[in-house]
Amino acid sequence: MKQHLPGLAPRFAAWRILHDVRHGVPFDVALRRAIVDLDPDDRRLAHELAAGVFRHRSRLDEALSGAIDRGVDSVRPDTLDALRLGAFQLTQLDRIPAHAAVQTTVGVARRLGGRRIAGFVNAVLRKLTREPDAGPEPPGEDLARSHSHPGWLVDRWVARFGAEETGRLLLWNNARPALVIQPARWSRSTLETALTAAGVGFRPAPFDAGLVVETRKPTLLPGFAEGGFLVQDPAQRLVTRFFAPAPGSLVFDACAAPGGKSVALAAVAGIVVAADKTRVRVRRLVETTSRAGSGRIFPVQADATRPPLRRADAVVLDVPCLGTGTFARNPDARWRVTPEALATLTEQAARFLAATAPLVPPGGLLLFATCSLEPEENEAQIERFLTEHPGFRREPAATVPTELLSDAGDLTLLPQRTGTDGAFAARLRRIAT
Repeated sequence: MKQHLPGLAPRFAAWRILHDVRHGVPFDVALRRAIVDLDPDDRRLAHELAAGVFRHRSRLDEALSGAIDRGVDSVRPDTLDALRLGAFQLTQLDRIPAHAAVQTTVGVARRLGGRRIAGFVNAVLRKLTREPDAGPEPPGEDLARSHSHPGWLVDRWVARFGAEETGRLLLWNNARPALVIQPARWSRSTLETALTAAGVGFRPAPFDAGLVVETRKPTLLPGFAEGGFLVQDPAQRLVTRFFAPAPGSLVFDACAAPGGKSVALAAVAGIVVAADKTRVRVRRLVETTSRAGSGRIFPVQADATRPPLRRADAVVLDVPCLGTGTFARNPDARWRVTPEALATLTEQAARFLAATAPLVPPGGLLLFATCSLEPEENEAQIERFLTEHPGFRREPAATVPTELLSDAGDLTLLPQRTGTDGAFAARLRRIAT
């Protein structure tokens, strides 16, 4: 097999993404590493292939098991990743001819393990192409398997939302998300004018929270180098609107990376002290705020349990969470979530709340957010905090549509209902004494 087989480069890059994520590298980091030397079309294909494998892994493994005598568990992980890439192209991408999908996947396998592995992959995929199409599954039958999600998580969602609504959520998670940008150093009208002049199509995002643009390469959009906009889902912009700190206030953003919320908050606040725990995350924070910030954002490396200041008019806690509201954007994340991780993250967030609450003076705000759909991380967390800290009370803002608020007044965004990422936010006022 020649090394310059057409189409091999993006397939091998996609395999590299799967390999790196399996070894603990975040999807976005693995993606950037793998596609750096590819042309734009190959970058898009590599991204689509890798993300598609994560979104459809359960069904791909089921299809492959029928073509492997001892099932997928008998196959080495590196080879199985190659087989999943081939199976995804054969079963999910009508535009790629079967012979091209098989040939390029065999090329990846040959680079991994030589002729023996290439022969095995070739035999499995060719058997897969001869299998009859079983057709669509009956509605509501085995949602976790048919939509490639962890069964324990789908069971929770079915109990909470019902099977039909859970099905819509799973479909959302398996769809490719739109690119949404938010004005930063440029006004919205300036940004719209520049996009129109460049011939880039756009439309308002849900709830008018940003602009959906018809491109996949934000660095090529007008205004990127100037910091005119940020790439950010409407959910995150709605969260910062809901927070609504007082003009000119001092805000402590305790878990700030990658920095989009800090940029939005600084458009209103006087000063934003933006912190995160690790040097890598602070580096991302600096990159974002340097490019698109207002000059009133001060990044620092600090643990939320050891705040670097004694008092702030508003404290923002966008805590690490299970991230179940962002599976569409992070297709690999669903395979890392566990009930144990849910319990650990819930307790960590409770510690962050307890550690930062003393920074809030009477009359100040404690602003809490997650990108999770799970009640333990959201409303139950807030109820627990208010029970233990009677000096705080909920104070919803009138800056977002009332349809997005729960009965208690918390911002609650569910992808299957709002057409955005999932998110939760609570606005807590310290009672003046």
